[in-house]
Amino acid sequence: MPTSVALGPHFEIFIRDQVQSGRFNNVSEVVRAGLRLLEEREERKQLELDALRAEIAAGRASGLAKPADAVFDRLEAKYAAQAQR
Repeated sequence: MPTSVALGPHFEIFIRDQVQSGRFNNVSEVVRAGLRLLEEREERKQLELDALRAEIAAGRASGLAKPADAVFDRLEAKYAAQAQR
């Protein structure tokens, strides 16, 4: 099914150059290659987003966080004690 799109001069030149280079046989091959890359990128982004959501869920499920000040105070005391040895 033929589809018509307006690409603008920049992409028209780019596509023409790709075909003329011999890497692609026609405009459709160039466009399909570009769409495959876009599809792969979107799938990768979705996987990354799913992984981040899983990490957030795991963090929330792990219980309440400790206040940063309390953690830093404990670490400072620990390393101060080690420095005095």
